[in-house]
Parts: sequence; C-alpha cells; structure tokens
Amino acid sequence: MLARIENRLREMYNTLKLTKKPDREEYNIHLRMLLLGLGVVGVLAFIIQLIATYITLTFGG
Repeated sequence: MLARIENRLREMYNTLKLTKKPDREEYNIHLRMLLLGLGVVGVLAFIIQLIATYITLTFGG
C-alpha cells in the first residue's frame, strides 16, 4: 500500500518536472479560446431562455 502511494507521488512529481510555463502568446490563445467558449455557451443559454419565455407568454403555460 505504501509503495503504491510512493509510486503515485513519484509519477506526479515527474509530471510536474516536465511541465513548462506557457509563454505570453500561448496564454493569450488559451484565454481567447476560453472567452469564446464562454460566449458561445452564454449565447446558447440566452436563446434557450428567450424561446422558453416566448412559449410561456404565448401559450400561457
């Protein structure tokens, strides 16, 4: 049991050693992709809410 935990911690440490900090351009690309995704989800949610409100007002549900 202790050996499995030790092995797992060693794997995590090795993974962290391999990672690198993203440069400014890579960070900006990830930020744009994140904001675009949030925008798309927000627009879809707004459209669904708008349709639901229209149906409720039209049919008196």
